[in-house]
Amino acid sequence: MNSPANVAGSPAVERNVPERVPTNWKTGSMQKRIRRRYSAERRFRFFGLAAVSLSAGFLAFLLITMLMSGIGGFQRTLVTLPIDFPSAGLEVDRAQLKGRGADLALAGAGLENAVNGAAAATFGEDNRVVSDSAWLTVRDAIKADPSILTRKVAIPVPAAPGLEEAAKGDGEPANEAMVARLERAGAISTGFNTDFFQSADSTDPTAVGIWGALKGSLMTMLVTLLIAFPVGTLSALYLEEYAPRNRWTDLIEVSINNLAAVPSIIFGLLGLAVFLGTLNLPRSAPIVGGLTLALMIMPVIVIAGRNAIKAVPPSIRDAALGIGASKVQVVFHHVLPLALPGILTGTIIGMARALGETAPLLMIGMRAFISQPPQGFADPATVLPVQIFLWSDQVSRGFIEKTSAAILVLLAFLLAMNALAIYLRNRFETRW
Repeated sequence: MNSPANVAGSPAVERNVPERVPTNWKTGSMQKRIRRRYSAERRFRFFGLAAVSLSAGFLAFLLITMLMSGIGGFQRTLVTLPIDFPSAGLEVDRAQLKGRGADLALAGAGLENAVNGAAAATFGEDNRVVSDSAWLTVRDAIKADPSILTRKVAIPVPAAPGLEEAAKGDGEPANEAMVARLERAGAISTGFNTDFFQSADSTDPTAVGIWGALKGSLMTMLVTLLIAFPVGTLSALYLEEYAPRNRWTDLIEVSINNLAAVPSIIFGLLGLAVFLGTLNLPRSAPIVGGLTLALMIMPVIVIAGRNAIKAVPPSIRDAALGIGASKVQVVFHHVLPLALPGILTGTIIGMARALGETAPLLMIGMRAFISQPPQGFADPATVLPVQIFLWSDQVSRGFIEKTSAAILVLLAFLLAMNALAIYLRNRFETRW
């Protein structure tokens, strides 16, 4: 008979395996190896901390520089200008001031000359005290209260660019002397510039505002969101849940990944050729800018959407199918709601990228001088990045502060959108 050790299922015969000697960590070679390992770990932590500190330092330098340069853009210097309207001889019909032709009526009556004459009589012919847009402030005051045309009133108007720089401590000696004289007379004041958020572009740095560009950005982003989000989300659902695995699908996936890395100016050329050259859409309009930016961020949304859909466990699909749900019900009732936080995060990050783009919008003509905010999606408009680009090319020193102030507003929007993406990710994230 066979011995129990040779019977099938019985324990195997013990082999002669050499006994392993425990590692002696106290030897000189092992201690040297341990010290090298700890040194490498300390170097890695040092370089990681240095990289983070360097990045934070550059960010702090950028924010501080922009804040110091742009804080003056949110301030405005006003000069009190006395105007004797009865002596000015303005022939204006009171009925015209209540209609849409009030601006034209006041301009035709010679209001600008009357304001310039009052400034020359008060401050002298050689002194540039009030800005070129001071008569616009007087015009608005007359429209608000037409009764001032019958008496002499003192109206605060924007100071000239040189005088405004002197009031902020960075002007020429002659302007500084004028500021000191006006301060003694109580005829000059500096306060928050609310018109900067209510006005559009202008050739006068004391009258420029970002409302026109800001409204154009909001309208352009709305068109971008309404097109890119549904198309990108549905494309991600089809590629991940319905598309067959073949060469055509692989080609589409590779193309989408390549489109996400294409320079933005290429999309501007595409928008110029398709939307303006072929479809003859209005030039420099928010609808064209939104279509162009939607093409640019759509690959980003598709990639983020596919990753979010992949993160949904297959067991949820199997459970839904097991209780009788159809494929469409599984996708839209279970998979999409669970993947939506990731899709929204990718969409907001893509929108933040689109908000800061300049090159594709320059290609479709959104660099024109726009003195009035757009009223519709087909009206000429500009956006904040392009407005910053245009102001940075001006030679007047007054535009430097306005450029930095507009950059601060743009950074605030970008930070708000990224903060919203982080909130949505943390709020709706599901841990499996």
